[in-house]
Amino acid sequence: MKRGFFLWFLAFVITLASAVYQRLTGPTYPLRGKVEFSGQEVRFRLPRSQETTSDCLIAIQIRDPQVVGRLLYQRFKTDDPWTEVLLIREGDRLVGNLPRQPAAGKLAYRVFLTSGDKDVSLSGKDPVIIRFKDPVPLPILLCHVVVMFAAMLFSTRAGIAALDKKGQPRRLVIWTAALLFVGGFILGPLVQKYAFGSWWTGFPFGFDLTDNKTLVAMIGWLAALAAGRSGRPARAWVLGASILTLVIFLIPHSLLGSELKYTDTGS
Repeated sequence: MKRGFFLWFLAFVITLASAVYQRLTGPTYPLRGKVEFSGQEVRFRLPRSQETTSDCLIAIQIRDPQVVGRLLYQRFKTDDPWTEVLLIREGDRLVGNLPRQPAAGKLAYRVFLTSGDKDVSLSGKDPVIIRFKDPVPLPILLCHVVVMFAAMLFSTRAGIAALDKKGQPRRLVIWTAALLFVGGFILGPLVQKYAFGSWWTGFPFGFDLTDNKTLVAMIGWLAALAAGRSGRPARAWVLGASILTLVIFLIPHSLLGSELKYTDTGS
């Protein structure tokens, strides 16, 4: 009993660590950092994802009233000129807004602080890329996240079971394949449809890395299922599918995700 609990706990820790890593390294996670400017440390959080229901607020906490700021932005992958907006002081903050875009639309933007003859870009030489998405009903989003986490958990636990010569990973393989199918091929496309207007943008219709890595993981577990037919443990296949799933789900979430091509919109 204690050993079984420990193995599930180990699988949970590995799964949680990989999920957190995937989230923190994803291109939609806010860009956080700090710069030394005007004799103080300025910490910032620049958003990289926003719902289409409103403009995106950019707010920088800086107390020195002598410091002013400006926001430059343009539509991503276009020849649009950069639009400049002066940040407005509201107490200890400098604030400005990025105009909302259609679903999957992206903006490139930079935030500058100026004091006298000193000028600094918070993101350095490279602009920040923000993507807009339509709202997704919270119950659907939560179900997708929970089921996908469960699929990753069972995948990891199946891999651990495959390392034990006395272990029987077959039932775990079935649970993993079922959860991955529901989370990645039913709930996932539903979330995608709400957020970006498309059910599936992976192979063979596009290059969405989230969709494609889910497809690869599913193929891996179907292979493990087939190899374990007639009750065979198929440990090498199960371990391979588990490692494959762990590796591909370490790839940052939303990398190469849905992206609106402005030239196709005629605007």
